[in-house]
Amino acid sequence: MSNWQAFDDELGRWRDAGRIAELWWRDDDAANAGPELDRLLAIHRESAMPLALAVVPAHATAALAARLADEPAVDLLQHGYAHANHATPGDAKKIELGPHRPAMMVLGELGTGWLALERLFGARPLSVMVPPWNRIAPALVPTLPEIGFTGLSTFGARPRTWPVRGLRQVNAHADLIDWKGGRGFAGEEVVLSSLVRALARARAESGEPVGLLSHHLAMDGGAWDFLRSFWERTRTMSGLRVRSAHELFVARLPGGEETRV
Repeated sequence: MSNWQAFDDELGRWRDAGRIAELWWRDDDAANAGPELDRLLAIHRESAMPLALAVVPAHATAALAARLADEPAVDLLQHGYAHANHATPGDAKKIELGPHRPAMMVLGELGTGWLALERLFGARPLSVMVPPWNRIAPALVPTLPEIGFTGLSTFGARPRTWPVRGLRQVNAHADLIDWKGGRGFAGEEVVLSSLVRALARARAESGEPVGLLSHHLAMDGGAWDFLRSFWERTRTMSGLRVRSAHELFVARLPGGEETRV
């Protein structure tokens, strides 16, 4: 069975159950305008697929803001503060929003980052935190709503839709980049298999939206080709809806009242 056949078969199971699977698209590490961003935005326009761009506040430029002013349909998320590693030397995994610094220092940076995004983009950014390297210390999660965040996006199956009251989590599940194996395209088989597994889990358990994750500054030709062909192919598939970040992070709190990013 081909990987595409497995993908379509999984969507068939959603259709048989009278349900519609949900996908979304997140791209990380935006900071400046350039040819890679132009290439990403071209795929967004040509495919008419919603795109959520995670912007690094400390490095975001006026050129980026000017470029994105022509792309009003692109949702903007906050990608930490400076995408700086603060893990202890020797730690295997990088992390910016970790336990290695006082919480007030970390939260202060995030607040500064939010103000930087507001200066560049006005009211356009969504109050959604995307931690660099998809990692955040568990103790920091409950503090995010206290400083104004209503959404969180990391990687993998989310443990809960609402980690804490007022904070909705919607994750990515399939990364186009093989970060441990040469930092090239992970391959069609790997990406589609990850999506199929995530869709099957969502169908059987949580119903959570499944996210495709791209990194426009790190992608090789294979990743670009797959991204374009993936959105071209899925746009005609039944049993599937591609949703914007704005749609996904506009929801009702457990108590019933509405919250909007």
